[in-house]
Amino acid sequence: MAEEGKHLETARADRSVWLMKCPTVVSRAWQEAASSSASEAGGGANPNPNPVVAKVILSLDPLRDDQPMQFKMEMAQVDNGNIPKSYSLNMFNDFVPMCIFSESNQGKLACEGKVETKFDMKPHRENLVDYGKLCRERTNKYMDKPRRLQVLSDDHGMRMRPMPGMVGLIPAGPKEKKKAMPTKPSDTKRTRRDRGELENILFKLFERQPNWSLKQLMQETDQPEQFLKEILNDLCVYNKRGPNQGTHELKPEYKKHTEDNDAT
Repeated sequence: MAEEGKHLETARADRSVWLMKCPTVVSRAWQEAASSSASEAGGGANPNPNPVVAKVILSLDPLRDDQPMQFKMEMAQVDNGNIPKSYSLNMFNDFVPMCIFSESNQGKLACEGKVETKFDMKPHRENLVDYGKLCRERTNKYMDKPRRLQVLSDDHGMRMRPMPGMVGLIPAGPKEKKKAMPTKPSDTKRTRRDRGELENILFKLFERQPNWSLKQLMQETDQPEQFLKEILNDLCVYNKRGPNQGTHELKPEYKKHTEDNDAT
């Protein structure tokens, strides 16, 4: 980077320049205008390197300082089809500081100046009809898929039909029906017990071992999951962490109740 910096021309680095964001259709029209200007010059000794491609019109009211300046750009070419001829330029001064650099055909680098004003282009209201036609043409162009014909070198059609004995080896397509996955039995097949009866069963299970998971209790009691959860929320504490994570255990007051019953 230090070696490249020695060859950077900075004589115009403090010059104020404008930066304009240009649509692709406008940029292409300007490039075509530049190339046509060079061809019209007939390859002379001094072809015009910067032909006139557009003009910028500035509108302002000298009697009103509060009214902002309005910029309008008009294309110099008149035979651009449905490309809009006029554009509104929206001016911005609040942006990240930027500089403009250039590179000549000989590879010389130069700093052309600092960006003072930035412009965004949009079709002027006078050309909205032409802009709508341009958008429709562009949409139709990408939607129209041309068909191509290709001549096959194998005119016998051997590659177009399966060989004998190869029919069974053709892989199944996506339209083949997949095997139905076995459905999980629903809780509606389980019959609810009486609440008091289920509580007694749970007390006996917790006498056997202090910690149970929900899946284990469903297998032991054969009760619907939602109904079993309601009973466990009243009788038990759910361990979210620790060595017994993911299990239920009786609340302290019910533990004492079961201990008293064992003592009696």
